[in-house]
Amino acid sequence: MAGSLSASPQTVAELVALVETARADKARLALRGGGSKAAFGAPITGPVMTVDMRGFSGIVDYDPAELVLTVRPGTPLAEVETLLRAHGQMLAFEPFDHGPIYGLASGAATVGGVFAAGVAGSRRLSRGAARDHLLGLSAVSGRGEAFVAGAKVTKNVTGYDLPKLACGSWGRLFALTELHVKTLPRAEMQQTVALDGLSTPAAVLAMSKAMGSQASVAAAAHQSGLTVLRLEGFAPSVAARRALLAALLADIAPLRVLDDSEADAVWQSFATVAALGDAPLLWRVVVPAAHAPGLIEALEMTGARWLMDWAGGLLWVGSRVDGAIRALVEAAGGHADLLRAAADLRAQIPARHPQTPGVSALETRVRRAFDPDGVFETGRFGEI
Repeated sequence: MAGSLSASPQTVAELVALVETARADKARLALRGGGSKAAFGAPITGPVMTVDMRGFSGIVDYDPAELVLTVRPGTPLAEVETLLRAHGQMLAFEPFDHGPIYGLASGAATVGGVFAAGVAGSRRLSRGAARDHLLGLSAVSGRGEAFVAGAKVTKNVTGYDLPKLACGSWGRLFALTELHVKTLPRAEMQQTVALDGLSTPAAVLAMSKAMGSQASVAAAAHQSGLTVLRLEGFAPSVAARRALLAALLADIAPLRVLDDSEADAVWQSFATVAALGDAPLLWRVVVPAAHAPGLIEALEMTGARWLMDWAGGLLWVGSRVDGAIRALVEAAGGHADLLRAAADLRAQIPARHPQTPGVSALETRVRRAFDPDGVFETGRFGEI
């Protein structure tokens, strides 16, 4: 390991050799793709080698008829989305690009980074999380062992469901080298309807009623008195479901249809969290939707600002101080990750919400099973 603090393996054999050497030298490896999420977590200190995974890039196989894409993890997300769009398909969980949160241009995220972080956008509400769309993978563990898990088919029941374990692991279990991803047809039409001037409790009520109806709402969000509901599908179906929503929500507020440019701007604001761009601390809060109004009232008393997605289940919170935000979130039955802060604060405040002792012990045992010597533990999430 001496003499270099970065490496760019191009083959599985090179990656295996790199891990084996790190294990023998008791060195640490930090896996990195496009770097769009590098500022999440504590600053990495000490002798850590950065492993650039973009050498594992490119489309391996794509069968639109079977709705399955095989891709290497270092492939830019934008490249994958362009390919799928050309075939009328999409990654239905609407991958979230962290780049704009950290002042970077969008498009730097890689497919492997998206799944390793387990991040999904507004459509996660109706289409599931990233883990629900990862069918199989190939990877190299901290033991220096190359292995395969899952398969290229949706109905796969062989062994443990390691693809789900990979999502949200943040590169601390193994290094991904190939992914089998489920794709879905892109909707013929998207239409966003809005309700204006609702209070937070009224907005949550409206979104709850919409999601519980037969309108098949794809996404629901709220900010600054604007509540938006996205409908997707064939034009006649969208029109019928819009009429259903208008009748269902008539006692709360009238619906209005946003034109395409306004709708795109609204959903883009949630995708980039632009409205909270100047907040020194940015939190991602997951909470039971029914508890969101009370939590928001408590957060506003600390001076925090917020955006609401997932029909109230996801809050983006911008604050100027910690303000015991995690204590407020816990009292509401949720958890909060610190996505953005100055380096000195990130060194003091854990990025991930503290786990209960039992969950923490279980996670440690899982990490040790794949990485017994801590090759992939860089201290980013307080492991060391």
